[in-house]
Amino acid sequence: MSQSKQTTFVTAGRKDKWTNGVVNPPVQRASTVVFNTVAEKNHAITNRANKTLFYGRRGTNTHFALQDAMVEIEGGVGCALYPCGTAAISNSILAFVESGDHILMVDTCYEPTRDFCDKIMKKMGVETTYFPATIGAEIENLIQPNTKVLFLESPGSITMEVQDVPTLARVAHQHDIIVMLDNTWGAGVNFSPFDHGVDISIQAATKYIVGHSDVMLGTAVANQKCWDQLREQSYLMGQCVSADDAYLALRGIRTLDVRLRQHADSSLKVAKWLQTRPEVDHVRHPGLETCPGHEFFKRDFTGGNGLFSFVLKTCNKAATTALLDGMKHFSMGYSWGGFESLILANEPNSFDRLRSVSHPHFDGTLIRLHIGLENVDELITDLEAGLARYNAVIYQSEASHP
Repeated sequence: MSQSKQTTFVTAGRKDKWTNGVVNPPVQRASTVVFNTVAEKNHAITNRANKTLFYGRRGTNTHFALQDAMVEIEGGVGCALYPCGTAAISNSILAFVESGDHILMVDTCYEPTRDFCDKIMKKMGVETTYFPATIGAEIENLIQPNTKVLFLESPGSITMEVQDVPTLARVAHQHDIIVMLDNTWGAGVNFSPFDHGVDISIQAATKYIVGHSDVMLGTAVANQKCWDQLREQSYLMGQCVSADDAYLALRGIRTLDVRLRQHADSSLKVAKWLQTRPEVDHVRHPGLETCPGHEFFKRDFTGGNGLFSFVLKTCNKAATTALLDGMKHFSMGYSWGGFESLILANEPNSFDRLRSVSHPHFDGTLIRLHIGLENVDELITDLEAGLARYNAVIYQSEASHP
């Protein structure tokens, strides 16, 4: 009998062979694995790619439990682990391209993903073409004979555009192109990548999987077609993580579903409140109609999370600084997905380096929020006070320049 996804977060990765009679898979640290007989050693060599103890870099039972858990949650047939999300992205791409190849990359990708393509891939002789997140079947016009990878990120980094993943994947597969998705926002909870045509689903497990802002970790879950190549290429690149970090990710998975529901409920309440504010031009929350690609969110996602953005009507650095500097519950910091609320600002000109073909059409400052697990009314009060500080600087500026 099949079980609900909600239950899967509790049971995933907890086979008896990993837990040995306790509730949680224990932390098993190892570099050298010792064998009592030649037969044992030969068995390990033969099965080293199939969750058999062989050498620390291949993993221990703690790693195997996390890999099993991620496959149970996202689908696919295998999961590779990396020391951070950027490593998961770069090594997934590296596993399927070589000099002379071509990558199609969504223009709203994570900034380090862009840097990897523009610097490392370019140096290796791999060309990258960026395309707007709003493109659908027209992606056909950008495909070249040497295109090997279509890389998606939905919703988009910072500006939150939701992509038509099934259409893009269908067109790509007609040309035997590997479809990769940065699925960190969906977290394996609210978007099922393999049901929508994705070949490799990548996450910065640093964020919602771990959920406590204290571990760097990346995952890449692959389908049958891609798994062997991804696994072996990543192994050859020396990619491995500590057993302690794998254990903390497993612990985070147990509360992932309930945490995400709270993040989502609170973020939507904050987003709707922001829509009523006169200082706000528009809100970019996938759950709202004002977000580009909202129709795909309604069709393909089962819920949201705590991350979204809103755009102010003006761009005034002094006013934005006043807003940010006095926050009580929102901290300024990179990353997201922990239990705490975060806030960052992007001036419109910052997108000159973050976008190639789809510069956002707004003039005000963009504020990105991660809504944590604090009381949502207290978060709204904090933002209200921040906007009051913002308005005070705007008023003072206008008064001094009538």
